[in-house]
Amino acid sequence: MNTKALLARIGATVALILLAATAIAQAPQRLPYGTAITLETAKKVAAGAAAEATKNKWTAAIAIVDNHGFLVYYEMFDDTQTASANFAVEKARPSAMFRRTSKELEDTIASGRVAVLGFPGSTPVEGGLPIVVGGKIIGAIGVSGMTAAQDGQIAKAGLDALSK
Repeated sequence: MNTKALLARIGATVALILLAATAIAQAPQRLPYGTAITLETAKKVAAGAAAEATKNKWTAAIAIVDNHGFLVYYEMFDDTQTASANFAVEKARPSAMFRRTSKELEDTIASGRVAVLGFPGSTPVEGGLPIVVGGKIIGAIGVSGMTAAQDGQIAKAGLDALSK
C-alpha cells in the first residue's frame, strides 16, 4: 500500500471516529434505573391501563416488566387478538431495557436509522412506555391489541394511574 492510500485510510478512520464521538455526545441522557417495580405498583399501573381500555371498549393485552425487562404482571382482555399476547410483553421489554418508549424506536427507524431493527429485543412499535418513579426507571408497560396509537393511549393511562 502506498503512502497516499494509507493516509487516505487513516483520514477516513479518524473522520468516522469523530462522527461517532459527536453522535454519542449528542445522544440524550437517559434516566437511571431505580429499584425494580413491585407487584403492587405493577397492578396499579395495569389497572389504570385496563380502565382506559374498558372505557373505550377496546380489547388489549397489558404487560408490566421490571427495570430489566422481566415480566412482573400480565393480563389480557377476552377476545384480544392472539398475537397481542406476546407482543405486549415485547413492547414493554425494550422500554425498560433501552430506557425509552417503543415509539422512540419506531420514530428512529422511520427517520432512516434501520440499524435499530438489528438490536436484540427491539420492538419498534408504539405501545411500550418506561415506568418512572422518583426520576428513575423502575419498569415498563407494554400494550397490544388495538392500533399502535390506541395501545400508546392505554399505556399512558396506566402511567397516569400512578399519580392518582
